[in-house]
Amino acid sequence: MVPVSVLDVAPIVVGASPGDALRNSMDLARHADRLGFTRHWVAEHHNLNGIASAATSVVIGHLAQVTERIRVGAGGVMLPNHPPLVIAEQFGTLAELHPGRIDLGLGRAPGTDPLTLRALRQDPSADSFPQDVLELQALLGDPRPGQRVFAIPGVGTHVPLWILGSSLYGAELAAVLGLPYAFASHFAPDALLAALQTYRARFQPSAMVAVNVVAADEEAIARRLFTSPQQSFTNVFRGARGQLPPPIDDIEPFWSPEERARVSRMLARSYVGTAETVRDGLDGLLAETGADELIVASAIHDHAARVRSYEILAEIRGELAAPLTTSTSITPA
Repeated sequence: MVPVSVLDVAPIVVGASPGDALRNSMDLARHADRLGFTRHWVAEHHNLNGIASAATSVVIGHLAQVTERIRVGAGGVMLPNHPPLVIAEQFGTLAELHPGRIDLGLGRAPGTDPLTLRALRQDPSADSFPQDVLELQALLGDPRPGQRVFAIPGVGTHVPLWILGSSLYGAELAAVLGLPYAFASHFAPDALLAALQTYRARFQPSAMVAVNVVAADEEAIARRLFTSPQQSFTNVFRGARGQLPPPIDDIEPFWSPEERARVSRMLARSYVGTAETVRDGLDGLLAETGADELIVASAIHDHAARVRSYEILAEIRGELAAPLTTSTSITPA
């Protein structure tokens, strides 16, 4: 069975508060645990009034507390925003409290704007990401001769590290470092095949692919629910980021032809419809990419509908056709 996981940014929907979003994420994690998903990851973003997962390690701690089996982690922590020692201590603490259940995905982007980056006391021009990953890996590993600085908690926990990416850079770095790799095709699909080819040409461990899924009991319901992320991405192009809007009956009057083309390209790796439609789409994706794992984002305004979407995904998970072998010769489109 292909592992399938949950990607959650704790979306703040129109008419709700950050507290509502966080409570919904905790409820979703309980369902994901019960439904047998492999992981529940949350992502770090700052100064966005539609996302409540800025204090990522704090959110992960609460999600782990209300679940029993599922792995919980970051998808990801934006490492340039933090000293590696601080992240090692935070995730070392989580690993000690929830042994064998914590993941740490690492991103190179700041996850915010330059002004907020300065408020985080970071230099927007600095790029020490590879060195920071190595330092973090060492801090979470076993003690070394002559070592004087330790992450406590953290040392010896060996929290699994993942490199996250939406370009070839992350794929190359993950391969060089021998780390598992997750590609963000749920919003940046263009480089997916080239990144997987680059990664697998140099290293052959575990490749995760992020996609969007909106599943419902009827095609028309799913398509209507999908208008929420379609509106949200359109608003990004308009410079009007905000909370996740409610669905609308007809998306066409909302956007211009140019906006439609741009958003549709960004959301190209989205699978929307009934169980059968989504299953067929994900089967095609697995055949195309040879992905070892899928992680699924579902930006749905109504929380009950979001839970139902993941329930449908859980129902079809066992029907997904895993590739017999992982392809190493993917030809980019």
